[in-house]
Amino acid sequence: MALIHGKKIKLFSLNSNPELAQEVSDYVGVPLSNCEVTRFADGEVQINIEETVRGHAVFVIQSTNKPVNENYMELLIMIDALKRASAKSINIIMPYYGYSRQDRKAAARQPISAKLMADLLQAAGADRVLCMDLHADQIQGFFNIPIDNFRAFPIFAKYFHQKHMENIVVVSPDHGGTTRARRLADALGAPIAIIDKRRPRPNVAQVMNLIGEVEGKIAIIVDDIVDTAGTLVAAVEVLHQKGATEIYCCCTHAILSDPAYDRIMASHLTEVVSTNTIKQPEKIMQSPKFVQVSVAPVLGQGILNIIDDKPVSDLFSYNKEENE
Repeated sequence: MALIHGKKIKLFSLNSNPELAQEVSDYVGVPLSNCEVTRFADGEVQINIEETVRGHAVFVIQSTNKPVNENYMELLIMIDALKRASAKSINIIMPYYGYSRQDRKAAARQPISAKLMADLLQAAGADRVLCMDLHADQIQGFFNIPIDNFRAFPIFAKYFHQKHMENIVVVSPDHGGTTRARRLADALGAPIAIIDKRRPRPNVAQVMNLIGEVEGKIAIIVDDIVDTAGTLVAAVEVLHQKGATEIYCCCTHAILSDPAYDRIMASHLTEVVSTNTIKQPEKIMQSPKFVQVSVAPVLGQGILNIIDDKPVSDLFSYNKEENE
C-alpha cells in the first residue's frame, strides 16, 4: 500500500501503454499494482485485481487507441471491478481519448460517439478522467464528472526552444488548429501561418491555400493527431513549394495508421516530434525522422496535485526563462 500525505493510493496499468504507466509510476513514487487481464476463448475480457483497493484513491492508465474497442472494454471492465471492490475513487488517466474525432453530427443520422464514450465511462463508475489534448474542447461538456484536459504544448515549446532554432514560423494545418498553433507560437516568439484545407471524407484532405509567409523560414506544423498523415504530407508539400527551409511536425497523438510511416519517410519532413500517449512499434522508434517526448512528468504531477487538492492548471503554462 502506498501512502501520499496520509492518503491511500494505488496505480494500475492496463495493456495499451505499460511503458508510459511505468514512467508515471516512477515519477509519482507509487509502484504499479497487480492486475491480470486475460481473454476467454471467445475474446471476452476478464480482469482479476490481485490486491485490495478498498478505501483507496485508484488511478488507472489506459489510452484508447488501436485496438480502440478492445482498449475501451478493458477499461470499462476494470472500472466495474474497482467499483465493486469498494475503491474510494476511480480516476482514469486516458492520455488519448478514442472516438474523440466523432464529437458532433457532421451529417444527418450520424452518431456523436465521443459523447457515448463519456456516458459509458460514467455509467461504469469513473469518478474523474484525465486526458491529453482532447481533439475538441467541447468533449469536456459531455461529462458530468471532473475531466482535466492536459496540454502538451509546454513539452513541445521546451523541445524546440532547446534546439535554439531561429526564423521560425508555426503552422496550423487547418483553421480549427489555429488556437493550438498560436499557443506554441507565442511560447516560441514566432509568427503563425494557416493552411486552408477541406476534407471531403475522413482521412482525405485537400489543401486549398496558405495564409502567411514561410519562405526562408523553419516551419513547425502543430497538430493534435496524425493518423494516416494525409493532411500532414499535403501540408508539407505546400510549405516546401512555398520555400520553407526545414519542416518539422509536432503532434500529441501519433496514431500513424498505414500508410502514415511510408508517407512521412518519403516526404520533405525533417522530423516528427510526438508524445508517448500512444505506444509506437520499434520501426518508428528507430527511425531518424521520429522523436518521442514523454508526457509522464505532466501526468504524474497531475496525479500528485489531485491527491493534494491542488490545481492542475499551472501544469499547462510555459515559462521560457525557466527553460533557458
